[in-house]
Amino acid sequence: QVQLVESGGGSVQTGGSLRLSCAASGASLSRHRMGWFRQAPGKGREWVAAIDSDLDVTWYEDSAMGRFTITRDNAANTLYLQMASLKPEDTAVYYCAAQFPRRSWWTRQDPSSYDYWGQGKQVTVSS
Repeated sequence: QVQLVESGGGSVQTGGSLRLSCAASGASLSRHRMGWFRQAPGKGREWVAAIDSDLDVTWYEDSAMGRFTITRDNAANTLYLQMASLKPEDTAVYYCAAQFPRRSWWTRQDPSSYDYWGQGKQVTVSS
């Protein structure tokens, strides 16, 4: 059974930085496709970033490009999302997600492409 446990997040002022961590158990993250999503109050779950298991290729939603960085520490079996230059519109609950087992298809922006989810961590950016 794969479990994803998130930590980090919190409150920061506009322009500040935060880091989210997603520690996995029950499977090796290095072999799996991973993603970060967020959900603001009254809105649907929005894709933020993703990382593939092949060569750790990464992708970002347009508003996250250049500000957010998704990385993976295979030794720690942990996924990270480093967020910089934060804006009030980044305020949301952030979720990590994993596709397990690896499938032949992967629509990285689609939540249905992922099988396991973290519990979510609140990120609040004040102006």
